[in-house]
Parts: sequence; C-alpha cells; structure tokens
Amino acid sequence: MTNKGLTDITGLRVGHWTNKEAGTGCTVVLCPPDGAVCGVDVRGGAPGTRETDLLRPECSVEKVHAIMLAGGSAFGLAAADGAMRWLEEQGRGYDVGVAKVPIVPAAILFDLPLITAKIRPDAAAGYAACQAASDAAVANGTVGAGTGATIGKVLGPKQACKGGIGSASKFIANGIIVSALVAVNAFGAVIDPKSGEIIAGPRKPIGKGFIDPVEAAQGFIGQTIARAREAWSERANTTLAVVASNVALNKAQCTKVAQMAHDGLARTIRPIHTQFDGDVVFALSHGDKKADVSLIGALAADVLAEAVLNAVRAATSLGGVPAVRGWG
Repeated sequence: MTNKGLTDITGLRVGHWTNKEAGTGCTVVLCPPDGAVCGVDVRGGAPGTRETDLLRPECSVEKVHAIMLAGGSAFGLAAADGAMRWLEEQGRGYDVGVAKVPIVPAAILFDLPLITAKIRPDAAAGYAACQAASDAAVANGTVGAGTGATIGKVLGPKQACKGGIGSASKFIANGIIVSALVAVNAFGAVIDPKSGEIIAGPRKPIGKGFIDPVEAAQGFIGQTIARAREAWSERANTTLAVVASNVALNKAQCTKVAQMAHDGLARTIRPIHTQFDGDVVFALSHGDKKADVSLIGALAADVLAEAVLNAVRAATSLGGVPAVRGWG
C-alpha cells in the first residue's frame, strides 16, 4: 500500500503555496465539507496561533474546516483569511443562521531571516494553497510552510542546515490509519531515535558533521542572562504539526492525542519546547473506526517522529542554507 502521508486519511486534502524567491510559504490541511473533530496542544513558550482557544475541550465548536500552517512569523496568520474566503465560497463553515463561518485554526513559524522579511504569506497565499489542495501524496521538503524552515541555529544561521515539510502514515489492524504532517524549523538538531545519530543540526565550522546543540549552548552559561537569552531568541524556531486518524474521537480525546504526539517531536528534536519556540500539534479525527485513545496517541508520536525525519531528508538547499541531502 502506498504511503501518501497525511492524505491517507480519507477526506483530508493538503495544499502548499511556495515562494522560494522570498524563502517562505504556507500549507493548508482541508477537512471534509462537514469538518473534522480537532484538538490542539501548544508547548512552545512563544507561539503564534489563531483559533486555538476554540479547540479547548470545554468550548462549544467541535469541528474545524481547515488548518493553516505558515511561515512569515505573526504576519503569516493572515493566510488563514484566504482559507476562510475559499471555504466560504464552497459553502463550508459553522452554521450561525445568517452565514456559515469557516473554522480555521492556524499557527506560524519564524522564517523571516532566510531571504527577505518583507514578503510573507498573506490571504492570497492561503487562498492559493486551498486551490492547490488535493488528496495526492503530500509533497515533502522545501515547500509550503517548510520553504523557509531551517535547523541547527545554535551557532548562528551560517552553520544551520535546511528544514522543511515532512509527512508519514501508519496502517494498522482493522483498517485504522494514523498519519502526520510537520513543518520542521528547529533551533537545535534532528536526531534519528533508532540510532541516536544527529542527522541534521548545527554544522561543524570545519569539515563534515554536526555538533550537539545543547552542549554548544552551554557556552552561554558564562555570559549574562540577557546575552544568553538574546543568543537563543535571535535564532528562534518553531515546529508545527498536524496528526490525524480515521478513529472516531471527541475533542477531548483529540486533545489527548495531540499531547501524546508531542513525544514524537521530543524524540527527534533536541532541544524542543524552549521559551523561544512556538511548537504546536493539532490532532484531527475523521472516520468511524474504533480504538483506544492512548494507542492512537502512541502511534501518533511514532508517525510524527517519522515525518520529522522525512522532512529533513527531503529538504533542498535554499537561501545559502545547505540541505543535508548531498552534504553530510
């Protein structure tokens, strides 16, 4: 069976808008016309999000109609406006009587320094991503929200390497599918959890290979707190993900899956969830399969870890930042 990534969940469609000249982009996950149940877990200390409060289990709206991931820092949240316009044109949204209001949670990552800070995903970009969405295999690498993503900035941008979009899915018994999509924009290193090897991260100043970012960051200890904070924050990062399954879950259960899926980031990215990250995981449910929510959460962590590795391995060089493919 062919692994298409997130779109292996029937009804989900993924579209990218990519601007390589500006080093930025956005990625939309379109849900079925009647929406999909959604939960979220925000772990980073500096998130840029929209409509995530609505996803709290005690809030009234159960389903979303799309999720938007974008570069451009907080400016990129405007891409969700384009998704709302596209969805409204399709007659999709939460029916409030006088209109149908599309529910489009969004999250952004920081890619402004790669090429230019003057061009960011906007409403037109979000609309274009929706127009491009399909249920085909998800394009991985330097596309969409991963266009300007970088990895390993603890030594500064000159020693970084390229991040990007990755996707993966897992088929288990009784037709159950768990899948993931991730935009990897990491301050530190990406590690293969099976071998413990750093496969992308801060590049050594001389020769091939990478250094451990946490060990490198310990050099900040002898500096003032203000300088140490500056050294970390000026190389800010954020990893954004969507996990999904065809198991019928309510919003509280989706929230639990999103929480557990963060373990996949912790296994593959070191460090993660720092004070300067905006790390966010959304979890979608669309289907009628039955399975224990804890099992789905555990599998979501596994498949998200795989998606992180796929992102790094599929990335291509951009803006003077080399990809690990063909470098290390």
